[in-house]
Amino acid sequence: MALLGNDEIEARLGELDGWEHRGEAIVKAFDRGDFVGSVRFVDSLVAPAEDLGHHPDLEISWCTVTVTISTHSEGGLTAADFELAARIDALA
Repeated sequence: MALLGNDEIEARLGELDGWEHRGEAIVKAFDRGDFVGSVRFVDSLVAPAEDLGHHPDLEISWCTVTVTISTHSEGGLTAADFELAARIDALA
């Protein structure tokens, strides 16, 4: 899968709400209200991640789940990262 250039990354970020470009990844924090909500949200990410064969890095801090997405095998961002981000947004 081909790495995206900065112009393509910025254009795709414009199609998503709240995602930020940080280094070789895109990142978004989701407020889920409490710890249980955070864990349930993380659990809901399993199906789309497995469906795409693309897995985010996740951090839970009580009510907040921070999702970081990058194509590690490519060393940066690809179309798969933005597809996963859109699917995650649809679950939130």
